[in-house]
Amino acid sequence: MINTIQRKKEISKKLKERAIAEGFTLSGIASIPGSSRIKLRTDALERWLSNNHHSEMKWMEAERRKNISTLLENAKSVLCVGFTYINSQKQNNLFKVGKFSQGEDYHKVIYKKLKNIGKWINLEIPTCKWKICVDTSPLLEKAWAEESGLGWIGKNSNLINQKNGSWFTLGFMILTQDLIPDTPHQSLCGKCDICIENCPTNAIVEPFVIKSDLCIAYHTIENRKKTIPKKIEENLNGWVAGCDICQDVCPWNKSVPYNNTIETTPKKWIKNLNIDSLNWDDETWKKHLHGTTLKRIKPWMWKRNIKANLKNEKIK
Repeated sequence: MINTIQRKKEISKKLKERAIAEGFTLSGIASIPGSSRIKLRTDALERWLSNNHHSEMKWMEAERRKNISTLLENAKSVLCVGFTYINSQKQNNLFKVGKFSQGEDYHKVIYKKLKNIGKWINLEIPTCKWKICVDTSPLLEKAWAEESGLGWIGKNSNLINQKNGSWFTLGFMILTQDLIPDTPHQSLCGKCDICIENCPTNAIVEPFVIKSDLCIAYHTIENRKKTIPKKIEENLNGWVAGCDICQDVCPWNKSVPYNNTIETTPKKWIKNLNIDSLNWDDETWKKHLHGTTLKRIKPWMWKRNIKANLKNEKIK
């Protein structure tokens, strides 16, 4: 019995260390089905959906999102990792692009690193089956990351870590191996409402709750309509792909370590987006968007977002 527990501790420690060695900033482990907070987060998701706060993001309604066990048979643990994407290089101030998307496509970056960890697992724990999940999978990502001790879900709905703020994206490996879980993180937002107070469109309708159809990031990335609502348009202030306002003002993001790797280095065209970009044809856009997560925003949407900003006197 003692040897079994010791082995679990040893392999759990090695697994998390391996994740850091692969280039992740954070790593933690949660047991499945998790603590009572997972049910609370699932109930919160239900309320968010029932209020239609997800707007046209219908994929959020997937039933599998509410039960991690449906993603891998006999799942017992989940490795949660955080990949820091903030780079010290800055883009210009004319048209703004969310920091999470300025470098390489984080989906591919995270998947590749987790695949390497999977190869290590195959050698260390041959009997363990595993499944990689990024944010395209139906998973309560931030809830499981919080459960594994990576950080806490802030009032702006982003996961926040004491040392690294919220400038990181998440990845997961669901495992059939029983491992030693980390302690779930407690919220450290306290009475701070800075993110709520600074959202120009009041998209954070209550602490921890984002109403998507009031969110600049939603409209610049997900909105497939030909025009952007007037209230959003009037508050774009340069944002053409995403929005970092609620993270930029967060006190936990005041001083965080950068990840100055090739993977996070902003693309040259992103740093120099300007009015002339309206003249790019679809092939030029396709060339620029290749290898980035920004390809989700179609060329006509980029032009729509740029034109919407040009209606704002502050941009001209």
